[in-house]
Parts: sequence; structure tokens; C-alpha cells
Amino acid sequence: MAGTALSVIPVTPGPLVPAHRSVTTAEGSRGGPDDPVLRWYEDEQGWPTLPGSPVRLSVGVRFDVLDVPAEAGRAALERLELRGPVALQGGRTRLLVAVGSAEELPGLLAWLEWGTLALDLAAVGAGGLIDAPPPPGAVGHGAVRPLPPDHTGTQGAAVWLRPPEPGREVEASLPTLSATGGRGGAPDLVRLVNTVATQCHRLRLLRACGRPPAGGRGAGRTGSQPLACS
Repeated sequence: MAGTALSVIPVTPGPLVPAHRSVTTAEGSRGGPDDPVLRWYEDEQGWPTLPGSPVRLSVGVRFDVLDVPAEAGRAALERLELRGPVALQGGRTRLLVAVGSAEELPGLLAWLEWGTLALDLAAVGAGGLIDAPPPPGAVGHGAVRPLPPDHTGTQGAAVWLRPPEPGREVEASLPTLSATGGRGGAPDLVRLVNTVATQCHRLRLLRACGRPPAGGRGAGRTGSQPLACS
């Protein structure tokens, strides 16, 4: 990391909701409660929603969200046995994590010694909203197939990389802060946060050196040698 000056930002406690992302409030929403997409999430998943165009999912009730660059999300999918739903929107990966994870993130980053660095990641917790991707199958806007993990999500609409399974309790598949890891074989939140933080830092160094992030599956490897600007 020679020759690269890292800026230091304070770690703010509580849920982090970046204003420039597609995380919105109820103001300005439109649509009706009979929308088939809304009904699928409400009836099949039991997830609270907000009617509108697009339908939005309420965060902090059944899950929180870890919002990271698509490249960092791809690294997590490649290196960890993630079992929970994963969405993509506008070049950002949204990893569903256990409720309460958003409040734990600042302290967890500090404990992992990432807290003093400006990392391009955030958590959405209680009171937050995210755009609802079209459900899989012939619901709402027609059949939707999950996308491959290396999809970059350049379009604005949210899509599922790994959709939720109808009728399944999502909580059992989500990473959580636990001494024994997540339930149902899910990785613990510490491993997930450290993986995406490492990749976010790598991306930051690449951009500081004027080097674009490498595409493809190799971009998710975090065990390479330290980067240095020449």
C-alpha cells in the first residue's frame, strides 16, 4: 500500500442508510395493495412491503441488508457458503443478513480494524426500505430467472442473484453475529463483513492507483499480494 494515503472517517453508530442509494421513505410512493409482486412478498414470504412503483421491502423486520459494490458481493459469493437471498441493483450487491446486523456493523468494523478506513459499504436496518426485485417465476412481470454471480447489475432495476424460497423461513439462512455462526449452516456475520471489507479496500486501492477493478471471477479473490501504486 506504499504511496497511497488513506482517508479516515468517523464510524457512526446505528443503521447506515446512504442517501444516494435506492433506499427511500414512504413519501412519494404510489401503487396499490393488489400488486402481484407485493402480494407475493406479503403472502408467500411474509415480508412487510410498501406499495408503490416499484414495490419496496421493509428492512429491519425479517432481515437487515448489507449494501456493497457488486465486486465485493461477488467475492462473498465465491468465498463463503452464503445460503440467504442476495439482490443486485445499479452495480450494488445487497446481502440479506440477520435483523440487528446494521446496528452491529460499526462496532464490528472497528473490532476487525476496518473502522478508521473509508470503505464503500453500508448497512440498512430498522426503518429502511429497498426496492423489491421481481419474484422468480411467472409473477408480476413474467418469469424471472436468477442471475449468475458475476453479473454486474448495470441496469437500475433490482434483480435477484439468489431469490428467497417461497414458504421458507428466511431467518435460518441469514448470516448473524453468533459464536457458532449463522443458523442452518449460514456463515457468521464476522466472516462476511471481513470478506466484503477486504474487497472494498482492495477496490479503493485500485481506484487510487488509477487501475480499474478486474472483471470476472478472479476479481473476488482477496488473498492476493498487497497492492501498491507505482
